[in-house]
Amino acid sequence: MKRIALAVICGALATSALAAPKDCEELRKEIEVKIQANAVPSYTLEIVTKEEADKHDSAMVVGSCENGTKAIVYQKNND
Repeated sequence: MKRIALAVICGALATSALAAPKDCEELRKEIEVKIQANAVPSYTLEIVTKEEADKHDSAMVVGSCENGTKAIVYQKNND
């Protein structure tokens, strides 16, 4: 019975840790590592407000941070 209770507590803690809002700069760095791993030669990652992200025509939203109030937009640059 103690093992079941311990498993439930650990599961709840893990879920709350995963649901914690990400720091925008930390998330941008994680995304940048993935892009560089794909050998993209020239790109722009920008942290903007959610409203600004909706106005970007040629950019793609690749992340959300600060409880959804900000977004990280990706744009591949033409060389």
